[in-house]
Amino acid sequence: MSEMQQDLEEHRLVEVGRFRDPVEAQMAKGMLESVGIECFLQGANANALYPLALRVRLQVRGRDESEAVQLLMEAELGVAGE
Repeated sequence: MSEMQQDLEEHRLVEVGRFRDPVEAQMAKGMLESVGIECFLQGANANALYPLALRVRLQVRGRDESEAVQLLMEAELGVAGE
């Protein structure tokens, strides 16, 4: 893999959690940010308009994926695929 491809892979956004409750999504985001993992929420506002119809998606950089998933699993928060 070239250096450029590796850099793109590390910086791409990956989904690490899905949440029906925007508050739970914010809690998970805060937990990851507290250990230095940059996070992004997708769909938080849409979920507020259509509760239970859409899920809030928590995304992190590819380089942080494994650590983020591990932390979410330990905290028993919405890991991707649920």
